[in-house]
Amino acid sequence: MTTVPPAVVPETAPPAEARAGAPSEKTGGSFLAKAALVTAALSVAGSLLGLVRDQALAHFFGAGTDTDAFLVAWTIPELAATLLIEDGLAFFLVPAFSLALARRAADPATDPVRDLVRASLPRMSLWFAAAALALMAAAPYVVAALAPGLPDPRRAVDCTRLTATCAFTFGLTGYCSAALRAHQRFVAPATVYVAYNAAIITALFVLAAPWGVRAAAAGVAVGGALMVVVQAPSLWRQLRRGPGAAAAKGTAADRTLQTAIIWTVLLFALCRQSQVLIERFLASSLPAGAISHLNYAQKVAQMPMVLSLMLCTVTFPTVARALAAGETERARDRVERDLVLAGCVVLCGTAAVVAAAPALIELLFQRGAFTAGDTATTASVMRVYALGLLGHTLVGALARAHFAVARTTWIPLFSMAVGIVMTAGIGFLSVGTWGVHGIAAANATGICVTALLLLRGLGPRTVPIRTRAVAGQLGRLTLAAVGAAALGGLCAEGTGQPALAVLAGCSVVTVSFVLFGLLLGAQPWPSALRSVRGKVRHVR
Repeated sequence: MTTVPPAVVPETAPPAEARAGAPSEKTGGSFLAKAALVTAALSVAGSLLGLVRDQALAHFFGAGTDTDAFLVAWTIPELAATLLIEDGLAFFLVPAFSLALARRAADPATDPVRDLVRASLPRMSLWFAAAALALMAAAPYVVAALAPGLPDPRRAVDCTRLTATCAFTFGLTGYCSAALRAHQRFVAPATVYVAYNAAIITALFVLAAPWGVRAAAAGVAVGGALMVVVQAPSLWRQLRRGPGAAAAKGTAADRTLQTAIIWTVLLFALCRQSQVLIERFLASSLPAGAISHLNYAQKVAQMPMVLSLMLCTVTFPTVARALAAGETERARDRVERDLVLAGCVVLCGTAAVVAAAPALIELLFQRGAFTAGDTATTASVMRVYALGLLGHTLVGALARAHFAVARTTWIPLFSMAVGIVMTAGIGFLSVGTWGVHGIAAANATGICVTALLLLRGLGPRTVPIRTRAVAGQLGRLTLAAVGAAALGGLCAEGTGQPALAVLAGCSVVTVSFVLFGLLLGAQPWPSALRSVRGKVRHVR
């Protein structure tokens, strides 16, 4: 594993004179709001294309053996996305680039940013390429390990060899995304899943007839390359702005420390994504289509979670820069606001998913080879899986708070390991009785336990948030979501057409969630109302 110059990623914050000389950054509320809005809009576009991708997959191949074969191969891109784009590299590189930028601002005669790139990117690229080649060569063994119960693994092996290329392309994508976000550039990183899903959709419509389900795997390979292409020009422009300097040198002890930071981050991300590996492993022994039902349920249910984490993605560099400057209170306030706002968004979305699940799945997927039976099973699984959405969101937000310090910490890995053990144990015990529903329940339980441990683990060495106050706000929002889901479900069930049922259910959920939140005194609502009243008075 590569290391970075210790001068760029120190164990402690930069000296006071360096902080004093740093120019003001674009981290104000207005900039963060605009950045979050743009990022959310592009992420929603990517998620909608992801739904179209899943609809195309369901239309051409339904929820049978072909789809199961592709989804086993798709485990590699999902794992690579977590390790290299969404969590792993970002948790390490965003703080590293943030500190490098702070040092460059303090001493314009040097450029620690270029030093960081020179020291890390070439060696990381070699590791990414080696991983891709190794996965291609070991594809039969990978499939056997992931899904030993597949009746015919040959198609899964062919798809795995194509999707293995993402170990290289996703690595470069994650590196570019982390560097650009640290530079307060969010548009290019937010477009990557638009390009990725567009490539898969195109490949399905063009190549599904001659290639079968292998067309989707080919789309993954092409989409991974496009993810790098859409970011490379923006990163090149940012790197050209620095004056350039010789690479810094450090002691062996410092290099060991940086390697430890990398391993804590990557092992946490790998442990987190192993939930999917456990699910696919357990579902492979169930009747054909079980893996597909789990996949479709997760992809739809995760949309509120993806949207809720957009704000945390935008503010992560701000938290890292504040901690680097020793401004712990500013970082604490930002993290607390992010947790409550992310919880608000995901709980409202969870209530909508639970209320309108059958109509939503029917509207999105029930056509072609996807039958009414597939709709019923997928919808019921999605409702169980949705119970863990708040846990998934909190894990993503809290992990950023732990890793923003750019210091070795084992709390995230320990917390995730405990959650994974619970997921595996409950899954093995319940899959024989409750099938895919038992697997979804195990997922929800394990991730919620992880979230609680991560929340408990925040302290003076990371971000000392006011745990009781945050937990109280999330508890009120949870009660509001329960009431909204009940009312929305009653409304959706009384509507015949799936489109009208989804519209009615989601509308009732949104309105009732806001009203219940106001009655319970949930924090986002009074703050939002005060902001609106202030803007109205300003206009007058």
